[in-house]
Amino acid sequence: MPPISAGILLYRLKSEKLEVFLAHPGGPFWKDKDLGAWTIPKGEIEKGEDLLETAKREFKEETGIILDPKKNFIPLGQITQKSGKIVHAWAIEGDWSGLLMGKSFVELEWPMNSGKKIKFSEIDKASFFPVDKAMKKINPSQAEFIERLEKILRNKTTC
Repeated sequence: MPPISAGILLYRLKSEKLEVFLAHPGGPFWKDKDLGAWTIPKGEIEKGEDLLETAKREFKEETGIILDPKKNFIPLGQITQKSGKIVHAWAIEGDWSGLLMGKSFVELEWPMNSGKKIKFSEIDKASFFPVDKAMKKINPSQAEFIERLEKILRNKTTC
């Protein structure tokens, strides 16, 4: 069974233009990668855990951002990444202070087969991006989440 993750696509409307919040993975593998490397904050579900609750927990752990519980979470469905991982996502409107205060760390052997372990933050930077820029930065398989959000928001304004 492939790994299953759940995440949040935070968005805002700035001067009536959609911007989405993306995170850049930390660690040595991602250090010099930009285009196609960014992601929605997400994490793997724990056995028996609700997908949306996982998405909320992971978002807070990785970014430190507390989401407004009064706002509606918009289901964006699921995608399958190139690796086979299944990702479920929800969107929510919100903003960000500009500080990453997540406490989520990963330990990894680096360099590979060296026997040395390093610990690093799961996310090393994050930002809001206009859609055209976000589509270049996001993991290509996750771009569909942005497209789905655009369609949902467009349909809301035409109703």
